[in-house]
Amino acid sequence: MSAIDLSIIIVSYNARADLDRCLESIAAAPPRASYEVIVVDNASTDGSADIARRHGVRVIETGANLGFARANNAGIRAGSGTDVLLLNSDTLVPAGTLDALLQELHRRPDVAVVGPRLVDLEGRGELSFGKMIGPLNELRQKRLVVGHDRRDPDTSRRVEQLTRQEHYPDWVSGACLLVRRADAEAVDLLDERYFMYTEDVDFCASIRARGRRILFTPAVEMVHLRGRSAAAAPAATRQAYDRSRLAFYEKHHPMWAPLLRLYLRSRRADI
Repeated sequence: MSAIDLSIIIVSYNARADLDRCLESIAAAPPRASYEVIVVDNASTDGSADIARRHGVRVIETGANLGFARANNAGIRAGSGTDVLLLNSDTLVPAGTLDALLQELHRRPDVAVVGPRLVDLEGRGELSFGKMIGPLNELRQKRLVVGHDRRDPDTSRRVEQLTRQEHYPDWVSGACLLVRRADAEAVDLLDERYFMYTEDVDFCASIRARGRRILFTPAVEMVHLRGRSAAAAPAATRQAYDRSRLAFYEKHHPMWAPLLRLYLRSRRADI
């Protein structure tokens, strides 16, 4: 395969309407850079793969629900882009966003990953970055996210301030994550022990361990209609979150993992 500038990888699982809108937004505002779109369909039953083909993009049908990390890895391996954009199906791509993200990445040789400011349809910022997950950092992050979701004025003002500042966090959200292919391959792509959730934090941690940097830029905005998976299947989503969270602690904080396991069992989680 001849190299192109950008591979856009979209994992889909029973998200036909969201996927349709996402692909429409890319087609309506394509980047100037050469690109390809690869949809990895995790055995959807709602015609997601068919709708993707109607958009003329490449479709990989996995035949089973592989989860987010494995499916993204399949898409990355199938692509030929010098840079790779992991993009959720529940995103909308405004005009100029993709080229602006690439520009942010290329102007800093020490940066391996760039995440944009994610906003909802009202333009409210999402806390899509943070410090390395650990007991205290996780608690602080959750308090901000929950307070912002509940529209607590003080919390929302704080989130607005945080999402307006360019900085180098420990991680950015995999809902829209641009990475140099060389850096992704240097860490063997995403860790496939995570079915869904925390794989983006782990991925960024692996990249940072090689001395590379993660950039959050408010200069670029992407619309993210988050919460669709949780709303469609709350029990399964909660279970996937708990399992990934435990896998993360076993890998990065093994001393805390037994306590987390006990806590999850006390909540009758299927761990």
